[in-house]
Amino acid sequence: QVQLAESGGGVVQPGGSLRLSCVASGRIRSINAMDWYRQAPGKERELVASSGGSQRYADSVQGRFTISRDNAKNTVYLQMNSLKPEDTAVYYCAADVKTGVVSRGYYWGQGTQVTVSS
Repeated sequence: QVQLAESGGGVVQPGGSLRLSCVASGRIRSINAMDWYRQAPGKERELVASSGGSQRYADSVQGRFTISRDNAKNTVYLQMNSLKPEDTAVYYCAADVKTGVVSRGYYWGQGTQVTVSS
């Protein structure tokens, strides 16, 4: 019903920047929140940033990452600055989507790899 497609991942040196994008498509009535998660090898998936209501960030990225949305395009961005090797992970987009009058679901993208390495 709803598809999320991330882009913008890649390899960057420590201290560098990347901008991730995620576009939602499909049967969308409205989007309540669009979030970014990440999962590093051997670790659990963690919430990085949320755009629902008031913006929230993980302590580890506060001041370095910025989440923003273009509601007209059903798109969320994650601007990542001052990247560190510990930011290396697969980054996932997720969205709380209303697909009908009462139907609602939380959907996930396939993920995009971010590698921070010299």
